[in-house]
Amino acid sequence: MHPTEKAVVPTRVIGLISGTSVDGIDAALVEISGTELDLKVELLAGATYPYPAQLRERILAVGAGVAISMAELAEIDDAIAQVFAQAAQNIQIGHQPATLIGSHGQTVYHRPPKGGAGEQGSRGREMIATHGLNPSYPLTALGSPLGYSLQLGRGALIAHLTNITTVSNFRVADIAIGGHGAPLVPRVDAYLLSHPQEGRCIQNIGGIGNVAYIPPRHGDWLSKIRGWDTGPGNSLLDLAVEHLSGGAKTYDEDGNWAASGTPCHPLVEEWLDQDYFHLPPPKSTGRELFGVAYLHECLKDAQAYQLSAAELLATLTELTAASIVHSYRTFLPEMPQKVLLCGGGSRNLYLKRRLELLLPSIPVLTTDEVGLSADFKEAIAFAVLAYWRHLGIPGNLPTATGAPQEVLLGEIHQVNPEC
Repeated sequence: MHPTEKAVVPTRVIGLISGTSVDGIDAALVEISGTELDLKVELLAGATYPYPAQLRERILAVGAGVAISMAELAEIDDAIAQVFAQAAQNIQIGHQPATLIGSHGQTVYHRPPKGGAGEQGSRGREMIATHGLNPSYPLTALGSPLGYSLQLGRGALIAHLTNITTVSNFRVADIAIGGHGAPLVPRVDAYLLSHPQEGRCIQNIGGIGNVAYIPPRHGDWLSKIRGWDTGPGNSLLDLAVEHLSGGAKTYDEDGNWAASGTPCHPLVEEWLDQDYFHLPPPKSTGRELFGVAYLHECLKDAQAYQLSAAELLATLTELTAASIVHSYRTFLPEMPQKVLLCGGGSRNLYLKRRLELLLPSIPVLTTDEVGLSADFKEAIAFAVLAYWRHLGIPGNLPTATGAPQEVLLGEIHQVNPEC
């Protein structure tokens, strides 16, 4: 049966994801119809379910490179699957049940392909030596031709606990053929957020920032789409807030703390010399680079400027904004006519203002303003990717991930219909 024949009747799908900030599980219950150009998505419910505090601490520790046993890894994998399954069950309360789940899971490790732009470069290696971190990330990246990305929260267990067919492990098929396995959302963005006359940048700001450049929707527009990880999003900001508040806060609400300070521009320029920002796409990164060790280097660099806590946060926020804009000006074929923000960072009003100041002639909006939830866009995207996998439609975009071809994304975990 052709995919379009299967897509006539709307399908109710749950999308689940927890990003690199490890804030909690974003769950979106959506109704999807169409396939690609005629793709339609209606958000029926969206919610974020926080991790239990102890589980969040364990996830952050694993992501920071703390050594654990395989038995401990298995425990965390199971625990994440269980809270994801609970999120899927909760989001359906008061609604007709879903027939499909797309679960991204929780990324705890990401290694770009050998020679890829995500490798850490000299500053990354220096930080690892300085802080005594496990050196497997750069050494393995140099010794293996393929990338590697690990998302915990196994789909088979989610399917069993919810009795709903679940698609998971979206990144591995793209990585297996030489891609980065990231970013995976640009193809979804292309069909949900493109415009016939307007070039747009869809900028997600989670723990890590990533962009999808969508040219005007005419001619050979799909081949001109570009996407890559721009660098830190909220990762350094959240780590800094936790450090500066002695653990009392985990994020800077609305960017108010940073807004009370003034960014140190010479320090931002110094940080923008980091190798990653100058490597051409396709490229991907994560907490392996922009994590605790990187923050320690930033704190050390800032000592020479005697910055207050507010000034430090303002400067780190400026790094996120400046790295995004630097990325556009360096690697885009042309600047967009509009920037649409999504992800948790889109709620950071100070960060949004800084982007507006650095892009004075380009409107900076959120995807809410064009009809797609900024808070749950990533969860919606993985619902769509699961839906495409179910229909046999490729989900990756080679111009974004660097893969040589389109592939089906995700492993399908069927349920016993008699259960």
